Amino acid sequence: MAALPTQKFERFLPHWMRTFVRARESGLAVAGLVIGLMSGVLVGLIANGAQWAHEVLFHLVPEERLSAQAFINPLLALAVPFAGGLLLSLLVWRVGARFKDEMADAIEANALHGGRLRIGGSIYITVQTFISNACGASVGLEAAYTQVCAALSSFLGSGLAARRSDMRLLVACGAAGAISAAFGAPLAGAFYAFEVVLGAYAVASLVPVTASAIVASYVSGLVTHRHGPLPIITEFHAATGAFLGHVIILGALCALGAILLMRGVALAERMFGHKRFPAFLRPAVGGLIVGGFGLVTPQVLGAGHGAFQLNLTQAVPLGMVAGVLVLKGLASAISLGSGFRGGLFFASLLMGGLLGRLYAETATLYTPFEFPAGLAAIAGMAAFGTGVLGAPISMTVLALETTGDFSVTAAALAASLICALIVRETFGYSFATWRFHLRGETIRGPHDVGWVRQLIVARLMSKDLRTVPSDVSVSVAREMFPAGSTRQIMAVNAQGRYEGLILSDNLQGAAPERPVSELAHQREVFLLPEMDIRETLDAFEKAETDVLAVIDGPQSRLLLGLVTESHALRRYGEELERRNREFLR
Repeated sequence: MAALPTQKFERFLPHWMRTFVRARESGLAVAGLVIGLMSGVLVGLIANGAQWAHEVLFHLVPEERLSAQAFINPLLALAVPFAGGLLLSLLVWRVGARFKDEMADAIEANALHGGRLRIGGSIYITVQTFISNACGASVGLEAAYTQVCAALSSFLGSGLAARRSDMRLLVACGAAGAISAAFGAPLAGAFYAFEVVLGAYAVASLVPVTASAIVASYVSGLVTHRHGPLPIITEFHAATGAFLGHVIILGALCALGAILLMRGVALAERMFGHKRFPAFLRPAVGGLIVGGFGLVTPQVLGAGHGAFQLNLTQAVPLGMVAGVLVLKGLASAISLGSGFRGGLFFASLLMGGLLGRLYAETATLYTPFEFPAGLAAIAGMAAFGTGVLGAPISMTVLALETTGDFSVTAAALAASLICALIVRETFGYSFATWRFHLRGETIRGPHDVGWVRQLIVARLMSKDLRTVPSDVSVSVAREMFPAGSTRQIMAVNAQGRYEGLILSDNLQGAAPERPVSELAHQREVFLLPEMDIRETLDAFEKAETDVLAVIDGPQSRLLLGLVTESHALRRYGEELERRNREFLR
């Protein structure tokens, strides 16, 4: 990933400012406050822009939610998502290649690139997400919020010459500000940053992340005027032992639903990605299908904020709740699978709330044990969100902050933990890491593994080689390398290709007339320049040796250098110690 274009920006940041941030924790706290301010403004503007687009494109009354409508003009319901799909295709055709190598989200940036995000690629992703949501695709804007806020945080960090660990922390501040501003939930935003984007908690990171979340929530509330507790259909009840069985079952159902949703997105991608399906038409066709669902119920359109309020504040037939739940899942999977861009954050909350209410009212009808619908809706919301995002504490705190009622905490936490356990045991991924898996990436979270990939054989190897032609005799080789002059010698043929490794002790003890090629071993055991440190150490363990040759490839076999196991272990230990110091400050 290329470095950020920050040289010009750095000229506007004096040396004392960079020193203040690099040398003092209070400097990072101030940076977090600035990031929170930027995040609150950006989230508010994007949210207001999407609402305005819905009002214009779908002829809504001002401030009415798209998914709360009882009726949408059929022509608009089909035409707007279709046109939005064509616009996305046009955008990809015109500028997609330019940003192909610049696109990464906050999780990937922190895991692989030391927190570095490209502004151009992030703006491109944000524009795609905005178009997708504005035209009614069943995706949320939280991905856009997090992307642009994290990218600006990374840009600011580069301008401040932040260290790798501080850069990752600033990206987490941006993500915390984004989620906090989106929901008016600063604690949920902060825990989201720790669980999903940073991957760890440290005392030094608490102040910057929390400061960003608090400021962003306040500023966004001033811009949007939409924050406030979520009203639920019934009064809450504190979770007791009588409800524990229901909570466990609900957590398991939410785990199943989250897995089906993530699998559904992958299935839709395979279907729309078929080679016989014109790539340019995929988003448009997906938009038509989602628009068709919108004819059945507009509640599947957009992120679903209006549908959430509608289904959890009014008496709705269970058949309608079940129908919206199924159609929302299908619409979200088709939207993302066909090429619309966005996230499943709010969709997972909506589906969890619907599933919780559906389960509670069904259990009340057919079992002697009552399960309050309000408690079940909030517990389902937290559990389903955990299954998709992999953040049980964030979802529990979100349930608490958005309802303002402490009595929901135990049920939300229990259901979330049950769901997290089942998803991790049976599926192993959150939605973000599942998308990485589909792309061939092996990362399972935001933990910093980029340094592992950067510590490759090409940087470890020594070029101070002792080589001997493989066709000479032992006596000739002894004259070239007297006893004690070196420990190992690399045998090469006339073209410089690697033929094996010869130990000096074996050379001195062999018959003089023997060809040195007979003493060479490890002919097929070698390292390649692009292998990372973990692959290197695995190769040493498998070969049971303390030195390995480095060649350019299995076919050409040109000798490049050598790596000793002791050097590889020492460098690995040094890097581990450096990373651990980040959490001991």
